[in-house]
Amino acid sequence: MARGYSALENQSVSAANGVSYAYRDTGSADGTGGVPLVLLQHFRGNLDNWDPALIDALAAPGRRVIAFDNAGVGGSTSTTPGTIGQMARDAIAFLTALDISQADLLGFSIGSFVAQEIALTRPALVRRLILASSAPQGAAGMHGWAPEVIGAVGTPHTTPEGYLSVFFTPSSASKQAGGEALRRMYARNQDRDDATTWATREAQYDAVCAWGIPDHARLQRVSALTMPVFIANGDQDPMILPHYSYLLAGLIPQAQLRIYPDAAHGFLFQHHAVFAADVGAFLDRP
Repeated sequence: MARGYSALENQSVSAANGVSYAYRDTGSADGTGGVPLVLLQHFRGNLDNWDPALIDALAAPGRRVIAFDNAGVGGSTSTTPGTIGQMARDAIAFLTALDISQADLLGFSIGSFVAQEIALTRPALVRRLILASSAPQGAAGMHGWAPEVIGAVGTPHTTPEGYLSVFFTPSSASKQAGGEALRRMYARNQDRDDATTWATREAQYDAVCAWGIPDHARLQRVSALTMPVFIANGDQDPMILPHYSYLLAGLIPQAQLRIYPDAAHGFLFQHHAVFAADVGAFLDRP
């Protein structure tokens, strides 16, 4: 039986690259031929920054869902690399260490950049791809984030108010959803994951800025993705603007797109039930 995310133990696995990866695994898999759904986390996020309500909804049909800290992040060892390409290679090492030969990937924010790179580097490894709050490499305007965004989530000591200002909209409904999501994330008071470090923040932001250097040739790379792709975002995301989702959908041959209303960067937490249902329908369709 699958267990609720809040009750899962932190596990670790040693990979051939010398990294010991921290992860949580709901176990069980049916309905997708045993293909697990692997989650790749946002900027500065660790295992505890996933909304348990979202993961429980994704796992509800009996689907195996795995969340992990990439190299140097949270409870995983080594140092965080400063390129998306190396993050992708490190993620592939994690999948190999768990003997996963094929997976569905759900990448969120910087995790969606890593997911794209995995799918381009090892296309046979990825059955289906979900890109949440994403942008293609080389897209104009992605070379760094707006000052108000990096000021809210990129400082040495972030605050709940800063997080809410980027992940949720100013509407009362969205702010309420944000408060509820934070309470769910912090309800776990034992066996929490290690906090991400300032070195991880610096390396991840270096990787984001390099990914966003305008480059038309690199922008076209995603056109080579042949697996089905589901692209999603909030309609008011200040961190990765919704027009990048439309750009991705136009470049990827088998892409479908959904933009969620009155939602920002954390749309998948705010609309967790609807988003999980959309993801489930996408993963389960013939």
